[in-house]
Amino acid sequence: MKAMLGLTIGWRFYRARQANGFIGFISMASTVGIALGVAVLIVLLSAMNGFEQALEDKFLAVVPQAELVGAETPIANWRQMMTEASQISGIAASAPFVRIQGLIQKQGGFQGVDLAGIDTQYEAEVSAIKHYMSAATWQALSVDTNHIVLGHSLLERLGLKVGDSVSLYIPNQDGQGLAKARSLRFVVAGSFNFGGEIEQNLGYIPMAYAQQVMNLGDSVSGVRIRTHDVFAAPALIRQLGYQQTQYLYLSDWTRTQGHLYQDIQLVRMLMYLVLALVIAVACFNIVSTLVMAVRDKTSEIAILMTMGCYRWQIMSIFMVQGLMSGVMGTVIGGVAGIILALNLSDLASGIESLLGMKLLDSDIYFIDSLPSQLQWSDVNLVVCLALVMSFIATLYPAWRASKVLPASALNG
Repeated sequence: MKAMLGLTIGWRFYRARQANGFIGFISMASTVGIALGVAVLIVLLSAMNGFEQALEDKFLAVVPQAELVGAETPIANWRQMMTEASQISGIAASAPFVRIQGLIQKQGGFQGVDLAGIDTQYEAEVSAIKHYMSAATWQALSVDTNHIVLGHSLLERLGLKVGDSVSLYIPNQDGQGLAKARSLRFVVAGSFNFGGEIEQNLGYIPMAYAQQVMNLGDSVSGVRIRTHDVFAAPALIRQLGYQQTQYLYLSDWTRTQGHLYQDIQLVRMLMYLVLALVIAVACFNIVSTLVMAVRDKTSEIAILMTMGCYRWQIMSIFMVQGLMSGVMGTVIGGVAGIILALNLSDLASGIESLLGMKLLDSDIYFIDSLPSQLQWSDVNLVVCLALVMSFIATLYPAWRASKVLPASALNG
C-alpha cells in the first residue's frame, strides 16, 4: 500500500503538471524528443541490419568468400583439394577457377578486366552469379569455346553487344624473361546484371578454354569455397590451406571486401552514439521539468511529510512523475520506429517515385533499393536505453524533493 502511494500521487502530480502551461510544454518537449530519438534509432539500426544482410546474401554470394591460389605454380591436385574441403565441417561447397587479368581495348584507351574461367557445374555450388544472367548465357559458359560474359555496365561502356568480338591483352613472358603483350580473342555470349563495381571489371569464360589458352593442362589457378557462416570463412580457409603441401596464397572476403562490412559497423556505431545523445538531451528536459515541479509543489511535499510520508515515498512520487514522460516517449517512439522499419523499403520506393530519383544507384552500389531488417534485440536495447536514461534523469530532482524541510516550506 505504501508503494502504491507514490504511484498514485505521482500520477496525479503528472496530470496536474499538464495543466501548468509552461511546465506542460517542457514535459511535452521531453516526451517528443525521446520518441523521436527512439524511433529514428530503431529505423536506422534496421537499415544497417538490412545493408549487412544484403552484403551477406547478395554481395558475398557472388564475391569469393575465400579462396586458395597457387603461389608459384598452378594447382594440379584441385580435385583432391575439393575432396578435403568437403570433409571440413563448415565448408558448404568448393569450385576450381582459372584467373586471367588483362586489358580490353576501348575507344580512347584500355579497360582493365579480371576474367574468371569457371566450370558451371561446380560454380553454381559456390556462387549465385547464374541468377544474374540468362539461362542461355549461363549455358554458353559450359561450352569449351571462346565465349565471354561481361558485366552489363562494362558492355555499355565498351559499346559492345552479344555476338561482337573483343580482344583481351595479357602479359606473356618470352624465353628471355621479357614481358610482351599477348592477344586473346573472345566472342561476347551475354552479360550479367549485378550492379556496382563488380559489373564493371569482372568477366567469365569457360574454364576448359581458359586452361587451354593459358597452357595449364588440367591445372587451375585456385579453388574457392563457400561456407555456411561467412564470418567463419577466414578460419576455414586456413584450416584447408594448412592441409596442403603446395605453397598457396590464402585469401578471404574480410581482406578483399571487409571494408564494406567495417563501414557498415562504423556507421552503425556512430549513429547509435549520436542518437543516444539525442535521447539523453531529451531526458535532460525531464530534469528541468521535475526541478520546476518540485519548486511548484513544495507546499504539497511539506504537507505530505507532516502527514507521515517517508522521504523514499516523496522520491518515488517524483520519480513516477518523471518516468511518465520517458515511458510515454519510449512507447510512442518504439511503435512508430517499428512501423517505419517494417515499411522502410516501400517508403523509400515511394520517395524515389515522388522525387524522380534513385536513392541507391545500381551502377555504384550492389543494391538498388533501401534494405531494412528489424531485429527485436535492437528494439529491446533502444527501449531499455531510453527507460534507463529517463530513470537516471529523475534521481536528482526526486532526491531534492525528499530534502524539503516541512517547517521552512510551510512558513514560507
